Amino acid sequence: MTTKTQGATPAQSAVIKAYQDKIGAQIQGAKAQLDLLDATARQKKAQAEIAAIASLKTAKQNIETRLKDLRTAHESNVSRAKVEIDADVAKFKSSIDELVAKLKTHTATK
Repeated sequence: MTTKTQGATPAQSAVIKAYQDKIGAQIQGAKAQLDLLDATARQKKAQAEIAAIASLKTAKQNIETRLKDLRTAHESNVSRAKVEIDADVAKFKSSIDELVAKLKTHTATK
């Protein structure tokens, strides 16, 4: 299996690679925050938050899979796929931010 987009020029492949690297870096940063939240939630035995974290880990895996699939996406589908991935990443990061706030509230009420 090739890592280039089918029928893509080297310049298009470079653009896709740069996009994948950008999103990958954002996901890695969010994963680090998610791992920290996971440790905090487990320490506090916050079951609802632990379940939410598990769901977010699945969402992260789905985003990573879609990024990999972008390599083989037809050129006509790349723009739409990028928009969808951007939306998923924004939702993922927003969910992490909500969870941070929830854990802070959980800590403040105890």
